[in-house]
Amino acid sequence: MPDQDRPLLDRTVVISGASRGIGLAIAVAAAEQGANVVLLAKTAEPHPRLPGTVHTAAAEVEAAGGRAAAVVGDVRREEDVARLVQTAVERFGGIDVVVNNASAIATEPTHELSPKRFDLMQDINLRGTFLLTAAALPHLRESANPHVLTIAPPVNLNPRWLGAHPVYTLSKYGMTLLSQGWAAEYADAGIAFNCLWPQTFIATSAVAALPDAENQLAAARSPRIMADAAVAIVTQPAKSVTGNCFLDADAVSVYAGIDDLARYGGGDNPTPDLFLD
Repeated sequence: MPDQDRPLLDRTVVISGASRGIGLAIAVAAAEQGANVVLLAKTAEPHPRLPGTVHTAAAEVEAAGGRAAAVVGDVRREEDVARLVQTAVERFGGIDVVVNNASAIATEPTHELSPKRFDLMQDINLRGTFLLTAAALPHLRESANPHVLTIAPPVNLNPRWLGAHPVYTLSKYGMTLLSQGWAAEYADAGIAFNCLWPQTFIATSAVAALPDAENQLAAARSPRIMADAAVAIVTQPAKSVTGNCFLDADAVSVYAGIDDLARYGGGDNPTPDLFLD
């Protein structure tokens, strides 16, 4: 692909939770557009039940045409996030895009949910998003087109979602509110803050672990739709595309001109994702 057709050429993208699933798909799609990709994940060695490590993810990034740096660490730990940002700056000279992808989910009823799982969701989803964004801000200010993209849903106050799994909902809506708050707080700095959420289930390890996994995966779209949507958003002018909460199908339609979603699988009636009426 000619360099002029690679809109992320020499731009540096930092992604949390990037060893598999949506994070990995975004990393590979960014690499195809010429990006330097710095990946943070805890998985340094193969997991007995989950595919991929941060190192295999880095290899996929380089195979896709980008340059990669793998950082083994936990987005909840301030020192690990600082090391991630330092790696991006030392290896590639700065940070242009942050993708807050790392997330934990537990949907047990409140009376069955342990305090440990409560803390895990708030720490990864909220604290991790805060730590990475805050640490990257000084470098984003120096970028010609800075973006922060957070994988979080539109805030939907329908009791169906408020009552389904309140603690998980709290953590994900908190990510959205942080993003929208930062869009206002840093509007004068020209940094774009947007959220992205799948319109349907995405074929990830989490869906594969659900009951009736074969049928669930058949009705789920490929992570590539989230990747294409993410790249389409972060290649827009930051000052004109900020403060939004996009669904992946809308983003690929508006910014990438992709209206036929059959390429992403899921069949004729893919399963709608959480938080969408």
